[in-house]
Amino acid sequence: MKATFPRPEHASYREHRKQLLWQIILPVALTTLLLIGLIVLICVVTFRENGDVSRWAAISTIWIVIPIMLASLVFLLILAGLVYLMARLLGVLPIYTGIAQDYVYRGAGAVKRFTDAAVKPVFWIEEINANLRSFFGTISKPKSTTDKHG
Repeated sequence: MKATFPRPEHASYREHRKQLLWQIILPVALTTLLLIGLIVLICVVTFRENGDVSRWAAISTIWIVIPIMLASLVFLLILAGLVYLMARLLGVLPIYTGIAQDYVYRGAGAVKRFTDAAVKPVFWIEEINANLRSFFGTISKPKSTTDKHG
């Protein structure tokens, strides 16, 4: 048994249903019918005995290029706006970028001092260990002046 949910019947829902039909479904359906009619008309005119295929190919190319040109124009306007903003910012930014660069240099120096201080005890222990190994290694192994195998 399937549960049935009650449909809302308030005024805003009825208005939404009306708007759905007149503002969404009808324009989409009319546009689809118009495009299908245009396709049929173009096919009939182009492919009959004396149809001018090259003219219709040129018209099709124009219709393909128009959206690309409009998108390129929008991109060009955005790019021009960015260039304008960068030109305006370059008048102000060098002062603040110099200050920021000073802070970065100070921070890099602090990081370097901190890392040097952090590894100093490890290097000191390794240095003592290497000195002890070197000292006791020379005592336990006498240097031979003659080769035993030769």
